[in-house]
Amino acid sequence: MIELQGVGLRYGDGPEILKDVSFRLDQGDMRFLTGPSGAGKSSLLRLLFLALKPSRGHIALFDQDTAILGRKDISPLRRRIGVVFQDFRLLNHLSTFDNVALPLRVMGQRVDSYRQDVLDLLDWVGLKEQAYAFPEVLSGGEKQRAAIARAVIAKPEILLADEPTGNVDPVLAKRLLHLFLELNRLGTTVFLATHDEALIKQARKPVLRLEAGHLRAA
Repeated sequence: MIELQGVGLRYGDGPEILKDVSFRLDQGDMRFLTGPSGAGKSSLLRLLFLALKPSRGHIALFDQDTAILGRKDISPLRRRIGVVFQDFRLLNHLSTFDNVALPLRVMGQRVDSYRQDVLDLLDWVGLKEQAYAFPEVLSGGEKQRAAIARAVIAKPEILLADEPTGNVDPVLAKRLLHLFLELNRLGTTVFLATHDEALIKQARKPVLRLEAGHLRAA
């Protein structure tokens, strides 16, 4: 589903952030991405979501060469990917319910067809009481949970998550890990960037480490 070969990334004329990165994720894989702050983990995830283009090398997504994709080709691919951003990216003018339901609205689904699914997911992540609250009154942990719910509501084929448990307590982090593992069991390819060593140990899944721009098995 995802294949990188010799990928390098630099911003402008600066030094390379990523250097000769090569790896493959097949359908149903689950892997963790770890490494020190500033190693390029978020940049790598942005490449996989087609928010950045590599400076060199080759990226294939769903067996398509991303280098030859036109703008009209990118949106359909992105709809097959769920993303949990480190900065949440909730829309302040929408309630928690509407933020989580947004991917389904974009797909043209009617609210009466997904209302209960959204409410059930919000209940599962502990946001039932905040379903109609707006982001400005949510805590950092609540925003994180809303962002995760939004990323998984449409049952994406690939889930990319950038520090998805960085703003929650250990008990909720364990619950969220179970959600990621269940999604993976049902066939979703999951790629999680995290510093949480306890989370990685609990999952018992393969780990890739990014350090000084280079990627290796941890």
